[in-house]
Amino acid sequence: MAGSIVLFGPPGAGKGTQAGKIVEITSKPQVSTGDMLRAAVKLGSPMGLAAKEYMDAGLLVPDEVIIGLIQERLQEDDADQGVLFDGFPRTIPQAESLEKIATVSSVISIEVPDDAIVDRIVGRRMDPETGEIYHVQFKPAPPEIEGRLIQRPDDNEETVRSRLEAYHNQTAPLADWYSDRGLLIRIDGNASIKQVGVSVERAISRIL
Repeated sequence: MAGSIVLFGPPGAGKGTQAGKIVEITSKPQVSTGDMLRAAVKLGSPMGLAAKEYMDAGLLVPDEVIIGLIQERLQEDDADQGVLFDGFPRTIPQAESLEKIATVSSVISIEVPDDAIVDRIVGRRMDPETGEIYHVQFKPAPPEIEGRLIQRPDDNEETVRSRLEAYHNQTAPLADWYSDRGLLIRIDGNASIKQVGVSVERAISRIL
């Protein structure tokens, strides 16, 4: 399958974990716009320098610059059989632009109810000494380190609800857009990591 795969879902849906599984199964390189931006800036490419100007000014990098970076990335040798787009596109205009430069063969949407996302993110705790992430309900820390765990400032309900609202307004409409094109595969993400992984594996096996 030479086409690219798009992976999307709300914040906290477990996309990072499942992206690793998809890369392992398909051998397609994972393309994250954040990683791509940092690499282009470090390399000092024309697109990277253009992106840096916006980032240094505290502005969002425009879609045309992101698309230019993706176009550059798709010309690299490891992308000749397509890539896994993680976190892009985020909007329908971005999807329309992507359609002009890449063949998207399937889109995997990991779907989790808002309340479950809030529980997942608000319950996260980090060990500042090791960087290990725990959860008050799903992955309690050993008693001996419990006292030093911290909660990230943005892991609060108000911030999470705000991010989810932005997701529903901007990104969720992509599901219908890709569904109309016969490309969408919906995955029930409101399950254990292992169960979601099995669902992803089944989806990938159907499209390979």
